[in-house]
Amino acid sequence: MRRRRRLKLKIKNIAILLVFVLVIVLGVKFIGNSSGKEKLELKSDFKNMKLSEVETYAKEHDLKIEKSYEYNSLEKDYVIESTLKDKTLTLVISKGEISKEELKEKGVNELGKVPIMMYHGIVDEEAKYTGGNVDKDGYTRTSDAFLKDLEFYYEKGYRMVRLEDYINGIIDVPLGYSPIILTFDDGNANNFKVTGKDSKGNLEFDPKSAIGILETIKKKYPDYNVTATFFLNEELCNQKEYNQEIMDWLIENGYDIGNHTTTHPDFTTISTSKTQEVVGKIYKKFDEMIPGKYVKIVALPFGSPYKKTHANYSYILKGEYEGYSYETEAALRVGWESEVSPFDTSFDKTFLKRCRAYDNNGKEFDIEMNFKLLDKNRFISDGDKDIITIPEGSRDKLIETDKKIITYEED
Repeated sequence: MRRRRRLKLKIKNIAILLVFVLVIVLGVKFIGNSSGKEKLELKSDFKNMKLSEVETYAKEHDLKIEKSYEYNSLEKDYVIESTLKDKTLTLVISKGEISKEELKEKGVNELGKVPIMMYHGIVDEEAKYTGGNVDKDGYTRTSDAFLKDLEFYYEKGYRMVRLEDYINGIIDVPLGYSPIILTFDDGNANNFKVTGKDSKGNLEFDPKSAIGILETIKKKYPDYNVTATFFLNEELCNQKEYNQEIMDWLIENGYDIGNHTTTHPDFTTISTSKTQEVVGKIYKKFDEMIPGKYVKIVALPFGSPYKKTHANYSYILKGEYEGYSYETEAALRVGWESEVSPFDTSFDKTFLKRCRAYDNNGKEFDIEMNFKLLDKNRFISDGDKDIITIPEGSRDKLIETDKKIITYEED
């Protein structure tokens, strides 16, 4: 009898102990889940909130804050942008609108000229002609010269913007700086020469190729916003075994891909049906390989046709090839000088001029000549992509726009 009672008592104690252990386990699990839930639900978007309110939230949730300040149309001390990573909250805070005096001092003018630089080949060779020119006409440039070009643009106060953003009036560069656009024609292998893959299967590029140099500059100057648009022909990147991977890599790393036609014809010498073939076939290929990830912009081979009134021009902008319809948003000429601001009434995105990136002793619109001209009439940003700031006397050149306009009196 006693033995039976002891056994019952023992079983009862074990049961109580098991329940106690279960309660502890469930409690720990609940606390862990609650902590995880709280971590997952941490707020990260503080746009348009007052800085003091964000600081209070950060203190309550043990978040570190890193701040930077910019002039903006938002009221002073309100958040423009915010990101949260590893318990660190990075904030861009508004300094309020810039004063008219500072606009005048910095010469802000968002109706100034914008250089669209035109490159072709970049090779690790000695220059054979003037400056960094490998060929007589300067369409192929040495790797060292290209690197110096990029350093020169940076030191002159230029910051890169995407061609697609420019044609859509999105100029996002800091106050007092100017936009510059890089383009490459022909899909030369030396633009993105693959030397192999690393242990993880990632592409490795020749450091002396255009991409190799651009990526070096990207690391050296994080504020340069390094980007470029590559216009490809039928052979794409001219590395058959890597074409798809190169195109994917370009898109994933902040570069754009555009249309340079299949066979690089002179549009003044072919029919309207052939025009639709050479333009449409590339668009069709892009839709098969990188659907929705390319820009609908054509770099005109040889810059032809040289007038928009040419019979073929409308078919560059819109046409059909073997049942495939296409529309082109913008077209680039070979050109010679900088283009107008996208806010200028004379802006025409379907017929844009480019600057040939070559050396010619400061003559015939080479790099030196173009940038001397730009010193007098360059686009200078107010630092806010949603505002257009211009001297009061330039109002007659400004397009109709929904953007906020700020003007100031010049001397």
